Amino acid sequence: MICRLNAAHRVPLHTLEAAAHSGASPQQLDEALADEQAWVVGYWQDDVLMGYALLAKLPFDAELQAIGVLPACQGQGIGQRLLNKVVAVAKQWQAERLLLEVRAGNQRAIALYQQAGFGEDGRRKEYYPAVKGTTGREDALLMSLPLA
Repeated sequence: MICRLNAAHRVPLHTLEAAAHSGASPQQLDEALADEQAWVVGYWQDDVLMGYALLAKLPFDAELQAIGVLPACQGQGIGQRLLNKVVAVAKQWQAERLLLEVRAGNQRAIALYQQAGFGEDGRRKEYYPAVKGTTGREDALLMSLPLA
């Protein structure tokens, strides 16, 4: 089941993010839960939060700021279901585009976004800090999906 999360879901959301490492800080998640201009949607199986996505409303666009799935649950279509929900919400908002940025090395996420119709708009050189256990910085790919 996918539903909008609220402040009552703070603990399972923080626990999920700690395992998923999607890049959202605890403060960012808390602010999004309290912000009417943001949606945090969660994918639940039984009473377990298995995935989430954070969507922010911008003046003309919407931005997918984070998407995370428990590592043990990846490859089960949860990310695709969450992305479909995010696209539906952005369309309800009448956003012209859905924007996102992703680590250039995150091939699994890039494939998900490309399959959904996202195209690459640009690149931010050395935007992300090194992944734990590596050296050097990593580029961010800027991607968007036209909605209008």
